[in-house]
Amino acid sequence: MAATQRSWLQRIQNGQITVDGRVVNDPNIILSAGSELVYHRLPWKEPDVPYLLEVLYEDDDLIALNKPSGLQVLPGGLFQQRTVLNQLQWRASKQSSSLSSQASHPVPVHRLGRGTSGILLCAKTKLAKTCIAGYFADKTSVIDADSTVMELSQRKILKIYRALVPGIVDEDKVIIKQPIGIVRYPGVAKGLYVASPSGKPALSKVDVLERDVQRNCTLVQVEIQSGRPHQIRIHLAFLGHPLLGDPLYVAGGQPKSFDFEFADGTFAQDGGYERPVNPVPGDCGYYLHAYQLFLSHPTTNEVIKITAPLPSVLKTREEGREVDKSVGSERIRGIQIDSLP
Repeated sequence: MAATQRSWLQRIQNGQITVDGRVVNDPNIILSAGSELVYHRLPWKEPDVPYLLEVLYEDDDLIALNKPSGLQVLPGGLFQQRTVLNQLQWRASKQSSSLSSQASHPVPVHRLGRGTSGILLCAKTKLAKTCIAGYFADKTSVIDADSTVMELSQRKILKIYRALVPGIVDEDKVIIKQPIGIVRYPGVAKGLYVASPSGKPALSKVDVLERDVQRNCTLVQVEIQSGRPHQIRIHLAFLGHPLLGDPLYVAGGQPKSFDFEFADGTFAQDGGYERPVNPVPGDCGYYLHAYQLFLSHPTTNEVIKITAPLPSVLKTREEGREVDKSVGSERIRGIQIDSLP
């Protein structure tokens, strides 16, 4: 029996379905024309997540946030309210009620995994959203098997990440051109992105910043020139150095297991949300931070540099010894967005 069927059977058994105002316990009941069927969803309780969002940059067109690890960007799965998008909408509604009815409604314009921290760029106008979406599309469209690393002057947008990987990466610089495709995977309706020869082209540039022989790990900086989902996690795993703490990807850019097993179907009382036994992409625990972003402003064409403060674990020894003055000097505004009521 399919998971969806089991979910609705459980809801019927829970007494959550009524027909014409009466609770239905028989899944085989035949509905009459004009009958009213109502599904009574149980109160939804979402897992706790970090909710503080620091504003790194803001003007009339854009807002750049410092997203904490563990906070999901868009609603989905277990997270419907405790997301970046909901906080942005709540913030915009507060501003519109206190300032004017023409307040903007910012929306994220690129992906950032739930376990990834750092810069999340959001557009406040339709023009900015269309323009930045075009930047990302142009950047990805030029990637092919023969691509070379493009300089900033050749692009409209550039993202740089910090990551920590187990083991010692021997080469100082590595260019990864492994294509990324989709495979069926339990708990991921649209499929899981993995390293695949038949996938879409992807290119990442990896620079070693520091090798820690004693702890057997390497601090790297990664520049991506395409925007495939989970690209850095997959490419570093393909290199043989999956992110330290990554619960999903292993060496080769594949998941730890493809077994189609699910945990107890009563994991969620309402409809039997079946938590897969194996990890899913939204699971956290790895060390990846969107550190810097350069872009050509969508209306002024001015090149803007945005920097998100580094977690201590992703700093070099020298950075750890000194106060990072550059972050403060380039940050236009640093405030806290309140939590949702």
